[in-house]
Amino acid sequence: MAFKERVFSGVQPTGNLHLGNYLGAIAKFVALQDKYDCIYCVVDLHAITQPIAVWGGPEQLPKNTREVTAAFIACGIDPKKHIVFNQSQVAEHAELAWVFNCVARLGWLNRMTQFKEKAGKDRENASVGLYAYPTLMAADILVYRATHVPVGEDQKQHLELSRDIAQKFNNDFGKSIQAHGYGDAFFPQPEPLIQGPATRVMSLRDGSKKMSKSDPSDQSRINLTDDADAIAHKIRRAKTDPDPLPHDEKGLERRPEADNLVGIYAALAGKSKVEVLTEFGSAQFSTFKAALVDLAVVKLGPINSEMKRLVADPVYIDSVLADGATRAQAIAADTMKAVKDIVGFVRR
Repeated sequence: MAFKERVFSGVQPTGNLHLGNYLGAIAKFVALQDKYDCIYCVVDLHAITQPIAVWGGPEQLPKNTREVTAAFIACGIDPKKHIVFNQSQVAEHAELAWVFNCVARLGWLNRMTQFKEKAGKDRENASVGLYAYPTLMAADILVYRATHVPVGEDQKQHLELSRDIAQKFNNDFGKSIQAHGYGDAFFPQPEPLIQGPATRVMSLRDGSKKMSKSDPSDQSRINLTDDADAIAHKIRRAKTDPDPLPHDEKGLERRPEADNLVGIYAALAGKSKVEVLTEFGSAQFSTFKAALVDLAVVKLGPINSEMKRLVADPVYIDSVLADGATRAQAIAADTMKAVKDIVGFVRR
């Protein structure tokens, strides 16, 4: 059957949104608004799969949730035309996740590399939620029967699992799906949307590591809450090598810090790395960093100002989330009613 094109994606409210979140995710969300119906979620159920120290506990979680929502709006997502909400306000996410726990196979989850990375050596002490994270992610997407998901490289494996779960559900309950008038398949197989340069933004202190809020050095990242002075300071201090910029992308090989800064400039300017190197090839890093500072301040300064204004108005943020949750739940509830009929649950 033909599915209505719809985008779903989410961001965890674990604090300290940074340039990597913006270029790798939120900026992409904004660009998709003109083409698709979009549902953007603050995935607070996912946040608590980690130890409390990571997500900040019950006092910090609401602040982080509102900050992510403020970032969505400040970056250009329109919560009236599209849906912005936090995951825990729509119970159908967790309800469908349980059904998917019964569809997914242990062998599939055992292959998830992100669990191994996040759990580390002490896997026996990791939460069941962290292990089952991918089935909840599948439910997040499929409770809206979304057809497209903007994802970074680190989430592609989870999206593949979502596709496997959708296919197995459709196969397992095929006769019931047809009997209830849904054709050959109830759930779509969502497609990844990976767009443009700098989908992975690396640390300003080590070009081999992803930019991360968990890095102990604040100099390793540009936070969306950084003002112009902080942005300029961090870019000027970013690690580089002694050679000038090359004229082509091949010259960036084995130069991770140079490659990272060129990628950041390209993404902020809406250009390719080739175009950036055509402009700055042979330039010293002092010259290039000055240009990058100017560009970053122009692009990120208004976002920083608008985020501060929105975070200072939690009543408005909560109204956006409540309205989004109401609209999201209307879609999710219809999906769950159908799933219950297809599986054979007796419902009211």
